[in-house]
Formats: sequence, C-alpha cells, structure tokens
Amino acid sequence: MAMLSRAASSAARRPALLPPRLLAARAMASSLFGHVEPAPKDPILGVTEAFLADPSPDKVNVGVGAYRDDNGQPVVLSCVREAERRIAGNLNMEYLPMGGSIKMIEESLKLAYGEDSGFIKDKRIAAVQALSGTGACRLFADFQKRFLPDSQIYIPTPTWSNHHNIWRDAHVPQKTFTYYHPESRGLDFSGLMNDIKNAPDGSFFLLHACAHNPTGVDPTEEQWREISHQFKVKKHFPFFDMAYQGFASGDPERDAKAIRIFLEDGHQIGCAQSYAKNMGLYGQRAGCLSILCEDEMQAVAVKSQLQQIARPMYSNPPVHGALVVSIILNDPELKSLWLKEVKVNCDAYKSTMFLNDG
Repeated sequence: MAMLSRAASSAARRPALLPPRLLAARAMASSLFGHVEPAPKDPILGVTEAFLADPSPDKVNVGVGAYRDDNGQPVVLSCVREAERRIAGNLNMEYLPMGGSIKMIEESLKLAYGEDSGFIKDKRIAAVQALSGTGACRLFADFQKRFLPDSQIYIPTPTWSNHHNIWRDAHVPQKTFTYYHPESRGLDFSGLMNDIKNAPDGSFFLLHACAHNPTGVDPTEEQWREISHQFKVKKHFPFFDMAYQGFASGDPERDAKAIRIFLEDGHQIGCAQSYAKNMGLYGQRAGCLSILCEDEMQAVAVKSQLQQIARPMYSNPPVHGALVVSIILNDPELKSLWLKEVKVNCDAYKSTMFLNDG
C-alpha cells in the first residue's frame, strides 16, 4: 500500500503529457508574444505604483497631483457627496448617447465659453462628453489626423508628459514651442512669440488655459492678448487644455480668461475640459471636448464625426460622473458650495506641483 501511495504521489508530481496538437498550440502562443518587452514605467503613474508597493509607514506619494487632507487621505467635496445622495436610488444607469450627457455638456460650455455666450445660443459649438481631459485631447487628436491629415501640433516645452503620447499615438506629427525660462523660473515670452511667428501659417498649437502643467507659470492677461493677436495674424488654431479651471486663481471665471480673450478676437478654438481636479472626480473620468465652428450646420457635422471616432474607441462615456457634474452645476446652492470648495482647495493646492493625470 505504501508503494502504491508513493507511486501515486510521484505520478501527481509529473507534468501531464499533452497531445501533440496542444503542445504545438502552446508553443505557437508562447512565440507569438515572445518578442514583447515590458513597457517603461510612466513618469507620473510609475511613481504611484512604487508608492503602493513600498511597505514603509513613512512614505509620501509625489506622483499624481491629487488633492489630499492633512493626513494624506483623498478628499471628496461636500457638493459631490450631496450630488451622489440625490443620485442614489433615484436615477437609472442606462447607456448615455455616444456624445454623452447633454446636461453636463451644456454646463461645461457655460464654464468655458461664458454663461451668456452667444456661441452657445447660436449653437456654433460641437461638443461631446469625453473621458476626462486625456480622452478629450485624444478625441481631438484623432479628429485632427482624420480631417487635417497634413497638419501638425505645436506643444509647449515643457508640458504634461502625456500630451506627447496622445498626439503620437494619433499619428499627428509634433513640434515644440518655447514656453518656460528655467533661469528666471518664469515665462519665456519673447521665445514663445518668436516660435508663434515662425511657425507655418495655420498651425495647430496646444495651449494650457491656466495653471500650466508642470510649471504653474501662466501668461498675464496682456500677454495672452498679444498671443491671441499673433495667432490671428498667422491664422493659427488654438487648442486649449483646461485641466485646472478654478485651481489657478480659485475662480473658474478668471481661469477661463485666456479662452475668452481668444473668443473676443474671433478665433475658432478647441477646448478640453476635466473635472478630475476641480471637483475631485479623478476616477469618474468626467470631461468635455468642444470645438467652436463657423455656424450651426458645421457644428452638427463636426459633432457627428467626433461621435463616430468615439464609437469604436469606447462607444459611450460613463454616466455616474456626468450625473454628479450636471447636478452640481444645475443647482444654484450646490454650485455655490462647489465654488467655495474650489477656492479653499486652490489656496491649499498652490504650494504643490501641478502634476496632472487629466
């Protein structure tokens, strides 16, 4: 009996013999992806991965720039908690249209273009809900490649590192333009203006609407007016990434000043908006992409194409974050509370680096 037990144990340890066909299939599968090497760590998210893996009780996360309390814990805004209370058990979770929540888009456009914007009233803006700021930038990059295949994008030096990834993966050629002056730790305005003047007419430029990432350095209002004028002379197209509206000054209206200046000067613009920072909805991926068009008919056409790009990418945007945003911005009391909380967070956040994972 003991011999039988040892034999059975030995047999159990031996690998089972597979049929030749399965052995061949396993070998093919192994060789098919055998050339794939580990991807390099993301410069921002990789820090968070290292933080989570470190067992030290004294560790500090200096990766993604998310707002934290004095104990290093995530903060959920009171206005967000109240919006979630109203959602719970009262609203369904059906698919949104490809273009996303109409209410959230309407309120997002008011934040970017102005409460009483004539562009909104004239229905000249093509806008869709996006997967936060990253998704909005990617949708626009794909739109740019599809309908202006010979164009390129000028990106500031430095910028949020993912900007380069987004336009690279959309196969849009990139160039850079001067922005930051390391010695003075300020804006290299003369270098910026020279690069704008020397770029081919009709070039696309990526601009940070406020709280430039990663430097936190923004042009003054007068400088923005000069930039807008030179864009007009050169017929450049400005695409604004507005990941921090409200976090630069504590006032969302003030932080949209650059966009309003370009609108006053008659530019067609594009804009990526994110609610990751100013509402703390990091994981909800709530954002908006908008493009100002020549008229309503053009806006309808552009929106339809943005939706077609989104369809094979993610089909429909998520509903929960859109509900939170639309409830807060549609309710005067909740919106007032949000504005107060944005100001408090801004004052506390100004001492930190503007590391964004939009």
